[in-house]
Amino acid sequence: MTAFANSLTTNLIVTVLMLLMVFLLPWLDRRVCRKLGLNLQGGVSSNPRAESLLRMRQTLLYAIFAVYLLAVAYIVFFSRSATQDYQVHIALFSDLKNAVRIDFGFLGWIKTVFTEGFPAAMSHVQVEKLEDITQVYMNVMLFVPMGYLLPYLFGWFRAKVRYRPALACFIIAFLIENLQLVFRRGFYDMDDLVSNTIGGIIGQFLYVSVAYVVTHPDWRKERKAYRRWRRNAKTRTLYPFARRMGLTRTTLLAANEEAVWDFYIMKLGFRLVRQIVPLDSPGTDMLLQMGKMQVEVHCANAAETLSPQTLTLSVRKLLPVIRRMEENGIPVSGISQDVYTGLRCVRLQGPDNVTILIVEN
Repeated sequence: MTAFANSLTTNLIVTVLMLLMVFLLPWLDRRVCRKLGLNLQGGVSSNPRAESLLRMRQTLLYAIFAVYLLAVAYIVFFSRSATQDYQVHIALFSDLKNAVRIDFGFLGWIKTVFTEGFPAAMSHVQVEKLEDITQVYMNVMLFVPMGYLLPYLFGWFRAKVRYRPALACFIIAFLIENLQLVFRRGFYDMDDLVSNTIGGIIGQFLYVSVAYVVTHPDWRKERKAYRRWRRNAKTRTLYPFARRMGLTRTTLLAANEEAVWDFYIMKLGFRLVRQIVPLDSPGTDMLLQMGKMQVEVHCANAAETLSPQTLTLSVRKLLPVIRRMEENGIPVSGISQDVYTGLRCVRLQGPDNVTILIVEN
């Protein structure tokens, strides 16, 4: 009875801590950042010490995540003593099935819900081993912070928030179960694997429905605009292929081949993929590449004034790019805010009246 009471107490404490994290963390984060003049949406902050304060914020969030990981490690490994034999439990939710007895079976219970009502149907449900139910509940709650904090802390998970956090939770739970088997710390339990993954999915949903909503005040406007576009775009030509398409190549006009070579290849580091010299023209066509992005440059090799052009690049972290530019003697503008997205950006001037805009995405 004491062990059962302790189990209920532990579940209650875990639930309260999880709810505090889900609702208090984003609210407190947004409130403190707003008071300090920090922009959480990727735009320019009004505080002159914004960079150091944002690093402190990120360090604090990493510390919270590290404490959570240590708690998980203690619960699944260090709080258990090694067993003599390797223990495997692969019958999915067999303990949970034995913990709850339903008269007439599950299908009969569903029929009773529709024929006699939910209260009458619940009278045919008897809980015989509540500790098994609390164990499943604990395993679910254990991974809710994992699915919640991964997209909260890391942009890679936020970029594909619909599946990356849940997939990561499944992989981590799978590794934990295998390590428990190797070091004989508890069971290799399929119930735990499924329960942990469900907890990660719940945490992922809570991030989208709570944390993102709190830290992005314009989410309603963005969602409304997206739904309106999606509703109208479904009948358009390229909509079915949108997720599998990407901008690969852009085109610039140039007057001097040597200036293109010196700036894009020697200074910025683009790779010359191919160069074509037409027989009937003094010009030169060059294909430059950086990662998956290609820039096609048409060089007239003649003195002429070209109209303003813009080449827009996106990077994960803007400050390392700025430092690298300064180290290589490439002047850049101060950090400003992109007029379309509100994200931070810098500009640098290239040859042939080309402005290169680098946006932090």
